[in-house]
Amino acid sequence: MTDRESKIAVVTGAGSGIGRAVAVELLNAGWSVALAGRRTGTLEETAALVPGGAALAVPADVSRPEDVTGLFAATVERFGRVDLLFNNAGTFGPGGVPVEELPYDAWRHVVDTNLNGAFLCAQAAYRQMKEQDPQGGRIINNGSISAHTPRPHSVAYTATKHALTGLTKSLSLDGRPYRIAVGQIDIGNAVTDMTARMQTGALQANGEVAPEPVMDVADVARTVRHMAELPLEANVQFATVLATAMPYIGRG
Repeated sequence: MTDRESKIAVVTGAGSGIGRAVAVELLNAGWSVALAGRRTGTLEETAALVPGGAALAVPADVSRPEDVTGLFAATVERFGRVDLLFNNAGTFGPGGVPVEELPYDAWRHVVDTNLNGAFLCAQAAYRQMKEQDPQGGRIINNGSISAHTPRPHSVAYTATKHALTGLTKSLSLDGRPYRIAVGQIDIGNAVTDMTARMQTGALQANGEVAPEPVMDVADVARTVRHMAELPLEANVQFATVLATAMPYIGRG
C-alpha cells in the first residue's frame, strides 16, 4: 500500500503510551501516520517499531497554535490529506495535589494541553477535512474515565476531560454537513508510564490507597482502529474501555 492509497492519520502524543500504541496499530494496518509530540527522539522510536511503515515524525506542542498549524501543513504536504485525527495528547498534571494547593500555572498547563490543544488540533483537522476532496474524515478524542467520574485530587485533569465530552458533542454536530464524524474513547487503567502507579497503589475516594487492576494498552489501540475504520456513515459516538475489575462501576 502506497502513501497515496492508504488512509492518513494524525496521532498526537504519539511518542509514548496510548498514542504510541495506536500509532503502531494503525501503521501495522497500512495507514500512513503523522506522529506528533514534543520530543523528536520518542517519535522516531515509535516509527521504528514498524519498519517500513509510512510514518512522519512532526515535533509539535499542541498547546501552541503555530505548532498545530505546522503539524497539519506537514501532514498534508507529505500525504495529501487527513482522514483521521486521534486527539490524544494530554497530561495529568501534578498528582495528588488538593485543589486549595494547586498552583495556577499547573492548572493552566493541564488546560492548555488537554483542552486547548485538543480544540486547536480538532479545528485544524476540521478545516482540512471540510476542504479536501473527497470531503470528510474522522476525529477521535481521547477522553478518560475521568470524563465520567473523578479521582481524588484531580480537579484540573477531571475538568478538562469533562470539557472534552462537550467538545466531542459540538464537533460531532457541526461536522454533519461535511462528512466529519467525531467520537470519543474513554479509557480506564491501560498500562502506560502515566498509569504505572495504579498497580502499586492509587488513592481511593474513601481515603485508602489500593492497587488497581490494569489492562493491555494494545486492547485500547484495537478499539481505536475499529472506530477509525468504520465508514463515515457510521460513528462510535462514545466508547468506554477499561480494566474489567477497576473501581469504577458501583462503589469500588
